[in-house]
Amino acid sequence: MNTPSLRHAALTVATVVLTACGGGAQPQPSAAENATQNLQINGAGATFPYPIYSKWFSEYNKLHPNVRINYQSIGSGGGIRQLLNQTVFFGATDGPMADEQLKSAPGPILHLPTVLGAVVPVYNVPGVTAELKFTGPVLADMYLGEVKKWNDPAIAKLNPGVKLPASDITIVHRSDGSGTTYIFVDYLSKVSPEFKTTVGVNTSVNWPVGVGGKGNEGVTGLVSQSPGSVGYVELIYALQTKIGFGDVQNAAGEFVKASVDSVTRAAAAASANMPADFRVSITNAEGAGSYPISSFTWILLYENPTDKAAAKAMVDFMHWALSDGQKYCADLGYAPLPDSVVKLEEAALQKIKVS
Repeated sequence: MNTPSLRHAALTVATVVLTACGGGAQPQPSAAENATQNLQINGAGATFPYPIYSKWFSEYNKLHPNVRINYQSIGSGGGIRQLLNQTVFFGATDGPMADEQLKSAPGPILHLPTVLGAVVPVYNVPGVTAELKFTGPVLADMYLGEVKKWNDPAIAKLNPGVKLPASDITIVHRSDGSGTTYIFVDYLSKVSPEFKTTVGVNTSVNWPVGVGGKGNEGVTGLVSQSPGSVGYVELIYALQTKIGFGDVQNAAGEFVKASVDSVTRAAAAASANMPADFRVSITNAEGAGSYPISSFTWILLYENPTDKAAAKAMVDFMHWALSDGQKYCADLGYAPLPDSVVKLEEAALQKIKVS
């Protein structure tokens, strides 16, 4: 496989990496040593896990200054395309690759869950300070263009006592191929037969109404700047921007706010029935206290990559991410993986040929 191999990094690049690690003055390797010791690994994909991946790659670089992992958050669709085109060593996605995509790949690809997160409905409704409540069917009807006003009886019934304006609802969605979209539409398709038939499930769909923003950042920005709007973003972006987001009714009939605990509860049932390829959906999960728009996010790796040095380093990184790396999850709004899933992944990593 013709994956990027940047083992022949220049001495100047190595100097920048070492300095960035905060190690101060350190002896510099010779050019010959540099060619064999320094490694740059490129990846691209989902914006959903970008905050935790950035933290992980930085922390791992401090432990292994000779390994630099670069990641571009271009959306899950873009990450899958670049992996299939072999222009990056690894991809990242919030929506599992389809069977057709896997068949079109030049070699077997592993889906490796890294953390758990949530997608939340964010809104900007002037004059409303209360935390709004939504059901899946109502969100589906909003995104189908059938619920058009904020004081629509369907919304008002869920939010008694809240004075909702008669203003139009501006729908905001992702403009790029996105795992965040996949998670959102996967959930809506489970709770609304009309949505499943009209829109369906994919990382990129044909929306009946609304305006698009690129990335979680773009959607958050549009909602923040557009009175009367509603959108969907990853939990961490809502928390970082302090934008309002609503509670969503789960399969047990409870209105649940997204949190590390409620996402963990959603994963509990799924982890007991994890498929061998790790491609699983946990939206609309059963169980008390579970948040219904939750998901794993995955790193994608070829089982038999050409660049064995990069493969060995990436496998070592994954072992670290699945153990020590999990402690960074909660502070960034993610839920750590269940221990049972970690054990399965540790075994799956042995499939990657590093020599």
